[in-house]
Amino acid sequence: MSVSQAKKGRVGWITLERPKAMNALSREMIESMTTTLLAWQDDPEVRAVVITGTGPAFCAGADLKTAGAPAAPGEKDFLDRIVDFFDLLRAFPKPTIAAVNGLTLAGGMEAVLCCDIVLAARSARFGDGHSNFGVFPGGGGAAILPRKVPANVAKYLLFTGDALSADDMKGWGLVNEVVADAELAGRAQALGEKFAQKSPLVLCKMKQVANEAADKSQADALRHELLALRDHQRSWDIQEGLRAFVKKREPQFKGY
Repeated sequence: MSVSQAKKGRVGWITLERPKAMNALSREMIESMTTTLLAWQDDPEVRAVVITGTGPAFCAGADLKTAGAPAAPGEKDFLDRIVDFFDLLRAFPKPTIAAVNGLTLAGGMEAVLCCDIVLAARSARFGDGHSNFGVFPGGGGAAILPRKVPANVAKYLLFTGDALSADDMKGWGLVNEVVADAELAGRAQALGEKFAQKSPLVLCKMKQVANEAADKSQADALRHELLALRDHQRSWDIQEGLRAFVKKREPQFKGY
């Protein structure tokens, strides 16, 4: 399968384990990760998800040796499946962290673009790479990358196929933190556990409003936020948070 899943505390880890192939994504890997995310989205034991890789690459994109294989009649092909996975990851109701351990290109970059937070090992490098093989992006390379970094930076990555350093991408706003290679897993776990201490209901609603804000006018985005707050005022978590504040104790959130 070349993908492992594990729960470490309240953080779910998805690890790409195909290092000799630069963690290139096969249909089986996509199906495995999709199944895991579908199971974890309603699992109260998982409050945040980390995606990372093993070896010299986070992910070099789709496995071009198999990605173009035709699907059986009535079944989804590779493009359908990987787009479904990206859509699920992008809208996942819990915080997602890309812990980028090495080279990330093409579909690997598109997976990073779907995550809420990007942590990078200092040796990591980021690029698009589709143009190197005459392939057109289909999971956000051309559509989402210019929303994450300045348009001229996105076009540089798209047109040249080159990869930039983790420090470069932090400067352009894609990467939140750059850490020493040996500290990447520990930092991702610590950040996931920090998220797990918060109200999962609050984080879910915040993520939804933030994800949709860029496609709305400022007035509509503020209206969406206010409606979400009005709905949230009926929840257990806000009452528990206020009780904990008054009594100067740690809140015990339940997610409803």
